[in-house]
Amino acid sequence: MLIRDIKDADYFRAGDNCLLCELLHPKDEKDYGDLKLQMGYSIVHAIVPTGEKTIPHMLKESSEVYYILAGKGQMHIDSEVSEMSSGQVVYIPPGSVQYIENRGDCDLVFLAMVSPEWREEDEVVFGE
Repeated sequence: MLIRDIKDADYFRAGDNCLLCELLHPKDEKDYGDLKLQMGYSIVHAIVPTGEKTIPHMLKESSEVYYILAGKGQMHIDSEVSEMSSGQVVYIPPGSVQYIENRGDCDLVFLAMVSPEWREEDEVVFGE
């Protein structure tokens, strides 16, 4: 059995400027011992601090799903823009330019699931 606790996790600033904590990734075996994760996706805990936004980016071949846990944001996918808040989920198709802005007065916190799992060579960050 594998249980990861977010309280024990390390965060890093990703290329799109989001604070991320990798929860599960099938290629990352260092924390799982002998267990081989048989899953076709990866999942991270993400934070966009108050007043910040991610940098426009795209996953060329993978789709992504954000599930908003806390806060309010404005999601941008290609030419579409929509307000999002706690309890909502958004699907981001492969090849879509995307970013999310924190539009609330607290951290915007969400889970990001990538299928197939996130790979560095699949991501393009466009800058601002």
